[in-house]
Amino acid sequence: MPEVIFTGPEGRLEARYQPSEDKNAPIAIILHPHPHPQFGGTMNHPIVYKLFYMFQERGFTTLRFNFRGVGRSQGEFDHGAGELSDAAAALDWIQTLHPDSTGCWVAGFSFGSWIGMQLLMRRPEIEGYISIAPQPNVYDFAFLAPCPSSGLIIHGEDDRVSRPEHVQTLVDKLRSQKGITTTQITLPGANHFFSDHQDELLDECQIYLDKRLGLIEGGIEETMLLR
Repeated sequence: MPEVIFTGPEGRLEARYQPSEDKNAPIAIILHPHPHPQFGGTMNHPIVYKLFYMFQERGFTTLRFNFRGVGRSQGEFDHGAGELSDAAAALDWIQTLHPDSTGCWVAGFSFGSWIGMQLLMRRPEIEGYISIAPQPNVYDFAFLAPCPSSGLIIHGEDDRVSRPEHVQTLVDKLRSQKGITTTQITLPGANHFFSDHQDELLDECQIYLDKRLGLIEGGIEETMLLR
């Protein structure tokens, strides 16, 4: 897995990049949580790392990177605005290397889910998203009007950082829109960090992605309701 440095809006950004052997393969970008030490916010966070390989194993060209001010990435934390510019620069960079790529997915955890869904609004080529433990009680999701793509929102039943009722309000808003499907999964017993539940989290994300890719038969909502 190559370690790469590319140019962002405020200087160098540190990344890990795994190209697919298929030049037409879709792209996946994985976005890490808040850089505060409490949240372990780097591209090497275990959840970010596992999502990276989940997409890579399914043939995606995959990228994860450190937002500005994290690791060897230059710049300073910018409360979301600059980090969104970093994510856009990351997508530009990987698309330049893979101009024949068909489609794109974005996945983010906590703060990264907020940035990912903002990127979704800016870039019509993003056809799917995985939003893990979003925080609509902390970050403003009003920009999702309307949300252009179907995706998965997954969070913990025992999340005390963003309580389930806060996430439910966001999901209900998205489900009022026509033309997209918002799939919601609430993991029993899981907190905001999915302590002791990361394997279950990854299993649910894998099933959702495989459904969307047509690797499992049946509809998304039907499969989730039967489980």
